Amino acid sequence: MVSVLQPIRLGPGAALLSKDVKRIHMDFAVKLNDGHLGPRRFWRNYLPRLKYHNPAVPMTVNRTTDQDGPATLTVFFAPPSGSQSPTSSPAPTSSTSQSTLPSEHTPFERAESINMKHKREPEILALLMEVTKATPVEATPEEQAELQELEEQSRRSETDSRRSAEVNEKRQREANVLAQARGDLAEAQAQAA
Repeated sequence: MVSVLQPIRLGPGAALLSKDVKRIHMDFAVKLNDGHLGPRRFWRNYLPRLKYHNPAVPMTVNRTTDQDGPATLTVFFAPPSGSQSPTSSPAPTSSTSQSTLPSEHTPFERAESINMKHKREPEILALLMEVTKATPVEATPEEQAELQELEEQSRRSETDSRRSAEVNEKRQREANVLAQARGDLAEAQAQAA
């Protein structure tokens, strides 16, 4: 049986971040114009996979109304000494405030920003993987078998869809021919009367 979580467990963005990544924060505009499409797609398609594999890393998103503003992904790293300050409350997952730093930001941690503006989601992911030294999650043999089964189902579905469309088109043509014949018959009867 194919797992419901399969699309989240595997695919682009399925990666294990290094242990020193403390938080990820995205900041981009609500609308897609002016280079904010890639960040939005990254947020929608790749960030859920990253979060699935790294549940302990808070990932926040701040969507602003400033279309001309920057689109940044900031990665906050834990201090190298290992003396981390515990957070009293979990970090929010989204925000509409103008602040680019999460509320629990401590000044002694290292932060690296990635400019996402005018970049597509695979480019953003590659930059994030490079900055965080993340390792991609590889599919197990069972998961590969599930993926092959999904691909086969997709192919069968496409074939069935095409066949259905052909049958429906044939029915429509037959109905049109019958309607035209009935129309011609009615017209001939009207002229004869």
